[in-house]
Amino acid sequence: MKYTKDYWDDIASCIGNIPEIEKLYNKKILITGATGMLASPVIDIISFLNKEKNAGIKLTLAGRNRQRTFERFKDVISEEEVRFVEFDANYIYKLNVEADYIIHAASNADNGMFLKEPAETLFSNVVGVKSMLDLNVKNKGSRLLYISSSEVYGELPKKTDGSMIKETDYGYVDVLSTRSCYPNGKRAAETLCSCYINEYGADVVIARPGYIYGPTIKESDKRASAAFTFDAAAGRNIVMKSKGEQLRSYCYMLDCATALLTILLKGECGEAYNISNKDAIVSIRDVAEALAKESGVSVVFENPSDAEKSSYNTMDNSALDATKLENLGWQGTYTLTEGIRRTLRDL
Repeated sequence: MKYTKDYWDDIASCIGNIPEIEKLYNKKILITGATGMLASPVIDIISFLNKEKNAGIKLTLAGRNRQRTFERFKDVISEEEVRFVEFDANYIYKLNVEADYIIHAASNADNGMFLKEPAETLFSNVVGVKSMLDLNVKNKGSRLLYISSSEVYGELPKKTDGSMIKETDYGYVDVLSTRSCYPNGKRAAETLCSCYINEYGADVVIARPGYIYGPTIKESDKRASAAFTFDAAAGRNIVMKSKGEQLRSYCYMLDCATALLTILLKGECGEAYNISNKDAIVSIRDVAEALAKESGVSVVFENPSDAEKSSYNTMDNSALDATKLENLGWQGTYTLTEGIRRTLRDL
């Protein structure tokens, strides 16, 4: 993504949406999945706090490739400013890292990869969080934020009263479907968090993001919203391979980042929190049409292949109720239109 002056201005503005942000000052924070879509804007916020607010936050990034990590953040941080440790969510690590806060964002969220590497997708969700839970217990007084997914809710009956999905609503997931590797992996990881809380006294909070979008999206991402975004940015017509009637909770990545930090700082141990902007609960087609309008292209339709259809999320409605998160003092800042404009500006 492009680190424009406008983007840093957005960072400066959004910090005011994180209650008790000063709790992070002079603390040690470990982040996994640093180069991913959700964690990278969190790192941007921390970097801004250190440079502009003299926050004194000591950052450790855990990942598979040191060079790729620092290349991603070459316009944000230097290798002297942070510590890097090797971490792969497919293996159990006994990390020797001091941390006051741990943000575990490492996960395969690309539905195109779910069918290619289903075993690794499920396994890494459970094994990866175990390493972080062990580190949390080792660092007494620390707190772990586990980033889960709205897919844990599965297929729910359609609600006739217009209400949205709360954190206590759970539906059907086909345990014999390969596509279920992701939601079942996330469900198992959340249960493991609860086990560690009760058995070992871990301090864990859980975030359940909806559909996050923004300029931190990767070209390798095979999700529909990613394809729409890159087509729009390149001036190509947006190709839809369904009617796009599924209702989703979309959230601009900076709103998601401030939500994650709010949950980390103010969430209650053992609780899960939906991340959803109530001003951006729309259909997949709405997103495609908004991108098309902003970039001056058209939306066209094609029939999907069998492989593409088998990778689709089976949830018709994943509109999330974020009341629980909002009660912590957070609120979404960017409407869908505002978020899309910034996405195309900084991509």
